[in-house]
Order: sequence, then C-alpha cells, then structure tokens
Amino acid sequence: MIKAKVTLGPVDYGMTAEVRQHKLIADEQQSNGGQDTGPGPQEYLCIALASCTTATMKMYANRKSWKVDSIVVEVEKETTEDGKNIFKRTLHIKGPLDDEKMNRLLQIANVCPVHKILSQANTIETVFGN
Repeated sequence: MIKAKVTLGPVDYGMTAEVRQHKLIADEQQSNGGQDTGPGPQEYLCIALASCTTATMKMYANRKSWKVDSIVVEVEKETTEDGKNIFKRTLHIKGPLDDEKMNRLLQIANVCPVHKILSQANTIETVFGN
C-alpha cells in the first residue's frame, strides 16, 4: 500500500505533501490562483509516469546487463474537448543498443506500474476522516 498525505498551507493552494519520510511542495500556477512554488497535481501525475517509465526501463536494462548511457522520458498531458486525457510520452535512450533492444525497452516502458494504473479503469473511494 502507498500512502500520501497533503496539507494545505496558509496561502491558497500552497500544499505540503508527505510520502514516507519525503516532503514535497505542491502548488497551482499563478494563472490558477496559486503562487507557483511547486508543481501542480497534474504535473506530478506526469512526473509519476515519466519517472516510473525511466526506472522500469533502467531496471530491465540492468537485469539484461545492457549498457545504457542515459534515459530521458518526457510526458505531456492534454485533455480533449470530451474530457479524455492523452499522455504523450517521448523516450530518449542513449547507449549501444540495437533496434531489437530498443523495441524491447519500448515494450517494457508500456508495462511500467504507473502506465498500467493510468491505462485501466480505476476506483476512488472517498470518506471523511476524524
């Protein structure tokens, strides 16, 4: 189980997020009424997909003893007029990898845990706490 806690600070939309021993800042852009002191929630969602993709490909390359010089993953999120979210993920992988290995890393990118979560129907249960 993963547990995250977000606390709203004294300034509108300024938030502190806690996950395990880590503290992160979240905020909205100034155009949305925030102070832009950190990424917004949807930006963190893009970060989650990009970082999970990167780590999953690197873990696979390590297991296969493939030399990878660098991995950069860019994620852009757009929302269509009908409300559908489209995540465009661009992989930049450098290293002595042939086409077969690059194609395998693409397959691995598509099975990273966050990709799987975003690709399926999800349930969100909301309750009031004490």
